[in-house]
Amino acid sequence: MTSVLDKWLWHHEYWLPPGITWKDMEDSEHAHYPRPRDLVIALPYAFVFIVLRSLYERWIAVPLSKQMGVKEKIRRKVPPKPDLEKVYRTQSTCPKEKPWFWNQQECWKGYPKQVLLPSQYWYYMAELAFYWSLLLRVSLDVKRKDFKEQIIHHIATIFLIGFSYCANYIRVGTLVMLVHDASDYIMECAKMFNYAGWRKTCDILFVVFALVFLITRLVIFPNMVIYTTFYYSMEIFQPFFGYYFFNLLLMVLQVLHIFWAYLILKMAVKFVFVGKIEKDERSDVDESDGTEEDGRMEPKSMSSTNHNGVLNKITNGMKSKINERNRLPKAR
Repeated sequence: MTSVLDKWLWHHEYWLPPGITWKDMEDSEHAHYPRPRDLVIALPYAFVFIVLRSLYERWIAVPLSKQMGVKEKIRRKVPPKPDLEKVYRTQSTCPKEKPWFWNQQECWKGYPKQVLLPSQYWYYMAELAFYWSLLLRVSLDVKRKDFKEQIIHHIATIFLIGFSYCANYIRVGTLVMLVHDASDYIMECAKMFNYAGWRKTCDILFVVFALVFLITRLVIFPNMVIYTTFYYSMEIFQPFFGYYFFNLLLMVLQVLHIFWAYLILKMAVKFVFVGKIEKDERSDVDESDGTEEDGRMEPKSMSSTNHNGVLNKITNGMKSKINERNRLPKAR
């Protein structure tokens, strides 16, 4: 069985440039390289993310939403975390600069024998575990019009992270993950302010999110990341199977970026010319949990105004859960 896998799956010609074998990538006393078996640890980490998300929803998101104006009868106080605060005070919050972030040709300097840094290893494991957790929980989340696109995105991302790790595309892989992480947290912040009814703050964050998304996904990603994998890499080695497979996955992501950019621009145009957003462009099938859209879903502060925020309908499927008795809301 091992010989069959070595011949058909782990053959070095599929994963490494011509002239390089797995023996050339063996660890030494002073250098550590990515190994496919390292990816196994991401699966248990995925369940860790699921547990952390549940704990976050229960113990952090609910108290925070109350402070921001979302009403809840039962009030819980988040206990202090001195250990975490101690780590935060002792560790540096500013990561060191990486040369390939500013000069993409550095992504291929010395490839494929590029040493794996501990920060790169943990960044990869955290990202891979996070996307595994999203894929495992996607059926439990509120379903939207782009449900199938989300599935494709999560699967393509998992394959992209796994393959780039095994082929030691670590440097360009970190750029791909940074580009995707740059805008996601802004959208989540906008949603939280929308839950609390902070319309102006929510609208401002949505505009910032749209600008960052369009710049990172439609400008930086194709012109810097995809360009370096298509052209700069060929200055170091001849194209091989991994070259075509990796670029194919990047193109799949770019197609999804264009699809989501279309939805964002559609919402932005409505906001500029109409002055309000009637609904989230993805929300045709939001209410998969059987809830109805009526006045009981919104807090009084939200329903008493005629101005619909940019993300007013994005979280419509979640607002009914805030007012249900004896049930904690889930932060989406």
